[in-house]
Order: sequence, then C-alpha cells, then structure tokens
Amino acid sequence: MQLVVARIGRAHGIKGEVTVEVRTDEPELRLGPGAVLATEPAHVGPLAIETGRVHSGRLLLRFEGVRDRTAAEALRNTLLIAEVDPAELPEDPEEFYDHQLMDLDVVLADGTEIGRITEITHLPSQDLFIVERPDGSEVMIPFVEEIVTEIDLEEQRAVITPPPGLIDESEAVVASARDEDGADDEAADDDDAADDGKKDGA
Repeated sequence: MQLVVARIGRAHGIKGEVTVEVRTDEPELRLGPGAVLATEPAHVGPLAIETGRVHSGRLLLRFEGVRDRTAAEALRNTLLIAEVDPAELPEDPEEFYDHQLMDLDVVLADGTEIGRITEITHLPSQDLFIVERPDGSEVMIPFVEEIVTEIDLEEQRAVITPPPGLIDESEAVVASARDEDGADDEAADDDDAADDGKKDGA
C-alpha cells in the first residue's frame, strides 16, 4: 500500500538540498538515508535519499543525483510516497495511518451518525477529516484530541465532540445573530450615553 510521507518544498542552499513538509509520524523510518521513494508526478522518481538533517526546525533532504540548486528547485511540490504493508501499524497506539482511518463511521458521543471519512487532508497546522454526510454534503472535522475523542478500529468508528457550528451551521448562525444583537444593544447604549452627554453639556 502506498502512503504519502512528505511533500518537497523549496531548495535550500546551492548543493541540492530541499526542505520537506513531513506527512508521516515516523520520519526517521520513512525519510532516512537509503530510503527509495516513489513520487507524484511519477516521472520525477523514484528518488533515493542520500542525506537528511534538521535545520531551524525543518527537515532537509538531499537525493542521489541532485547536486545543485536548479535540480533541487525542479523537485518543488513533488509528493514522496512510501510502500507500506497494510497490516503494519504505527508504534504509538495513539497514531494512525491514513488507510486505517478511511471509511470509518463518524458519530457523536450519543451515537448520532454524522457520516463517514472519505478523505484525509494534511495541513501544516493539523490534519482534517473530510466526512461525507448521508445527504451527500461534506463537513471538515479537525483531527485534534479536543474534537475527535476516540478512534475505535474494531468498531470502525470515530467518536467526535464538535464545538457549536462545526456540524450544524444553524448553531453558528444563532451565535452570530446573538453577537449582532449584543452589538446593536451596545450601539443603542452608546447612543443613549451620547444623548445624555449632550444634555449634560447643554
């Protein structure tokens, strides 16, 4: 099974190094020297990692055959793909591979069905579940502990505790309307205060 483990960023320096956006919880295993990775687009690879180091909090890689900045820059935005045994699990029981999470049912703590996970998007700040609802619409669920409270692979479900407005947009509208009403009240109070000020000054 193939998993995206990184995306190549900009060139670093003049000797062929590139920054990478890591998309795996096991970079030392997937992105270590000697690893050979498939790519997307496919014609760019496969790429063999020659060296790796961390600089200013960013992982820098150099690939075999890439010796200058021009060649490194040509790799920008390429996805690095590792071949993973579907039966293989992360060492940390709190971590999951994408293929383990795909198609899980998403439910509330009381069992209310929300939908199923159809896609997982990896962002720099967090991961997102793209959840297809029974009516065909989609909702994005941040994969953070405060919202996704349980992943049960045996039951094939993800339990969530969403904040108001994440699932039901009407809740967000109500909150917004309340804010607007409060703003109107404050504005009215300000007007009254201004009128009082005029009377006091007269």
